[in-house]
Amino acid sequence: MTSTDATGQQNGQRQAAAAPPPPPQPAEITYSGRYSVNPLAEVSFWRMCAQIPAVLGRIARLSWRTDRRAVQLLLGCQVVTGVSAAVLLTATARVMEPVLGEGSAGDRLRGAVPALLVVALAAALGRGAAAVATYSERRITPRLTTETDSALVEAVCRVEASAYAQEGFSDRHEAAEMGVIRTQVMVTDAQRFLSALIRMVTAGGVLSALNPLMLPLLLLAVLPAGVGAVLTARVDYEVHYANIADRNVRGMMRWWATTSKYGDEVRANSMTDYLVHWYRTLSDRCDRRTLAAAPRTLRIAVLSASAGGVFLVATWAVLAWLAVSGRIELAVAATAVIAVQTTLAALSQVVVNGAAVFHTSLYLSDMQAFLDDAAARVPKRGPGRHEAPAERIRLEEVVYRYPGKEEPAVDGVSLTLERGQILAVVGANGSGKSTLTRLLTGIYLPDKGRVTWNGTDLAEVDPATVWAQVGLVPQIFAQWPMPVRENVTLGQPRTHDDAPVWEAVDAVGLRETVDRLPSGLDTLLSRDVFGGTELSGGQWQRVACSRALYRRPGLLILDEPTSQMDPRGEHQIFERIKAVAAERITIVVTHRLENTKIADHIVVMEHGRITEQGRYEDLVHAGGTFAELLALSQDR
Repeated sequence: MTSTDATGQQNGQRQAAAAPPPPPQPAEITYSGRYSVNPLAEVSFWRMCAQIPAVLGRIARLSWRTDRRAVQLLLGCQVVTGVSAAVLLTATARVMEPVLGEGSAGDRLRGAVPALLVVALAAALGRGAAAVATYSERRITPRLTTETDSALVEAVCRVEASAYAQEGFSDRHEAAEMGVIRTQVMVTDAQRFLSALIRMVTAGGVLSALNPLMLPLLLLAVLPAGVGAVLTARVDYEVHYANIADRNVRGMMRWWATTSKYGDEVRANSMTDYLVHWYRTLSDRCDRRTLAAAPRTLRIAVLSASAGGVFLVATWAVLAWLAVSGRIELAVAATAVIAVQTTLAALSQVVVNGAAVFHTSLYLSDMQAFLDDAAARVPKRGPGRHEAPAERIRLEEVVYRYPGKEEPAVDGVSLTLERGQILAVVGANGSGKSTLTRLLTGIYLPDKGRVTWNGTDLAEVDPATVWAQVGLVPQIFAQWPMPVRENVTLGQPRTHDDAPVWEAVDAVGLRETVDRLPSGLDTLLSRDVFGGTELSGGQWQRVACSRALYRRPGLLILDEPTSQMDPRGEHQIFERIKAVAAERITIVVTHRLENTKIADHIVVMEHGRITEQGRYEDLVHAGGTFAELLALSQDR
C-alpha cells in the first residue's frame, strides 16, 4: 500500500471517528401480561357476528339514559320507515298492473293515479321519517359523547393512585379513548343498520310474495359482502391493537414537543430535529403495520366481491327466465325488479352498517373494560369517616413496593407525628421521601404495616374525608389553566368574598404580582389561551404554596416547596410555615438542609428506610449521612 493510500485511509478513519452516531430509534414496547392479548385472537367469526345484538342493546341503553324522548322518536321513525317501504312496494305493484295492461296510454295512466298518489305519499313519509331520525340522532350523539368522555375522565381521576403504575394502564386508557371517539358515530351507525334491516325485511317479504325463489338468491348475493366487511373490521382492529402503545407514546411526545411550556428548552437544546425524527419514526412504524395488513384486506374484498357477483348474476338471470318463460306476469316482473333493487340496496346497507356496528363494538368493549377495571380500583377502604383534626399520625412497620419493582420504596418505616410538630424529611433522590408522604396522606396504602390517624387505620376510612384534611405541595405541581382565584382555591371556595384568597396570597408574598396582572385574581394563568398570562417558575411555586395554606389543613406537606424561589421568597415561606405550625402537623421534604433548622424533628431516609433521626444540632455533629450531605451542600 502506498503512502498516499495510507494517508487517505487514515483521513477516512478520522472522519468516521468524528462523525456523530445516528439518532437512537424509539424503543419497541411489548407487554407479556394479561392485557397484552388481543381479545379477538381466539374469537370465531360467528361469535363476532353474535356480538351485534348485544352492541345494539348497549347503544340503546346508553342512548335511553341520555335522551329518552329522542330514542322513542328514533324508534318510531324506524316503524314508519318499515311501513312506508311496504306500502311503497305494494302500491308500486298496483301501479304496474294498469300501466302495463290493455287500453290507451291515457286510460292506463288514469287507472294508475290512485296507486301513484299512494306511492308519492309513502315516499314522502319515508323521507320525512329519515329527516326526523337524523334530528333525533343529533339530539343524542353530542350528549352521549360528552357523557362517555366525562365518565372516562372521572374514572381515571378516581382510581387508586397506584393504578397508574400498573402494567399497560396508560395504553388501555388510550384504547378506551378510541371508544369515546366511536360514540360520535355509533348512534348513526345503529340507526342506519336498523333502518336498512327493516327495509330489507319489508322488501324481502314483498319479493317472497312475488316469487319465493328470489329471496334466498339475494341473500346469497350479499352474504359474502357481509362476511368480508366483518373480517375487514377484524383486521382493522388488529392493526389498531398493535399500534396502541406507539400511538400512546406518540401522543405524549406530540404534546411535549409542541406545548409552549417547553418551547425554550426544545429550541435552545437543538432538540427539534430529534423530536421530529422520533415522531416520524413512531408514525412510520404505525403506518408499516397498517400497510402490512392491506394485502389481507384486498384478498378479503376480492373474494367476497367475486362470490357476491356470481350470486347477483344468478339472481337477475332467474328473474329474466321467470319473465321470459311466462311463469310470472310482466307487471309482477317489473315490480320484482324494483323489489330486487330495493332489497339489494337495503342488504348492502345492512352489511355496511352492521360491520360498522361490529367495529364499534370492539372499541366500546375496550372502553367498558377499562371503565369496569377503573371502577374496581376506586378507593373502597371502609365505611369510616375522618372528621376530627389530625392530632396524631402513626406509621407502624410500613412497607410499600411499586407494581413491577423488586425493591420496596418504603421498607419497614415506623414514625409518630404529633399536632404542632414540624417534621423534615431528607435523603438522596430515590430514597423514598415522596412515597412516604403518599403513605401518610392515604394516597397509597401500605403492602404491610398500617398508617393511622388518631388511631384509625386509613384502610378503614373513606379517603375523601382524609384528603379534606390535607394540604399538599408536591415537587411537580400543576399549573392549571384557570384564573388566579381558582388556582388558589382549586374550585373549593370557603366564602363568597375573596378575603381568604388574599390572605393565602399575602402569606406567600404574591400580592404585588397579582396586583400587576391585567385582571387581578380573574387573570387566566395560561399564555396558550387568548388573554392569558404566564408566571415565572418561582411565582408558580408561590401559587402552589398558597393553595395548601388556603385549605387550612390538619396535615400540611411541602415537597421541595421553595426550589425555584429567590432567597427572599424562600425565607417568607418558611417563616409562614413556622407561624402556622401550632395548628397542624407539618412535613417538609427538602434537599436544602439549612432549611431543616425550623423542624422539631428530622428523619434521614436511605433506600426506603429511616437511617437517622433527631434534631438539627444533634444530626450535624453525629457524623452520619445528614452531616455528610450538609457538608457537601456547603462545599461550593
